[in-house]
Amino acid sequence: MNNPLNLAQFFPYQLAKLQAMISDSIAEIYLGEFNLSKQEWRVLAILANEHSLNAKEIGSKADLEKMPASRAIKKMVERNVLEKVSNIKDKRSSLLKLTNEGENLYRQLAPLVKQREQELLSALTSQELSTLNTAFTKLEEKAHQILLQTK
Repeated sequence: MNNPLNLAQFFPYQLAKLQAMISDSIAEIYLGEFNLSKQEWRVLAILANEHSLNAKEIGSKADLEKMPASRAIKKMVERNVLEKVSNIKDKRSSLLKLTNEGENLYRQLAPLVKQREQELLSALTSQELSTLNTAFTKLEEKAHQILLQTK
């Protein structure tokens, strides 16, 4: 091979590896004492910022496939973290929203997760953080363009 791919220096691999390490460092907060899966944490965080959504909308916003989203929602309803309410716009589907217990859970978790985020970001100067945000925006736009071209 003339120009082999060095996986350790391949940007998508580096980004995926970093994402996994960061996600794991935050996951230890909600997995331990709060006994939430990664999928459940995403659902909780999304519904804390939205009044109510249907399961499909939650899956889309949480970037979850249908089955993991469905499992997370089912478990959270059983734990009384979420409740189903009638969807007056579409009688065929229910909306999901946080219960009082779910809101309390989020209020306990959010500061801990934000603190961990700040701990991670403290490795960067404010200029580096600004540059990183700009780079992420540009990369997201470019990836979106490429995906549109391939469809």
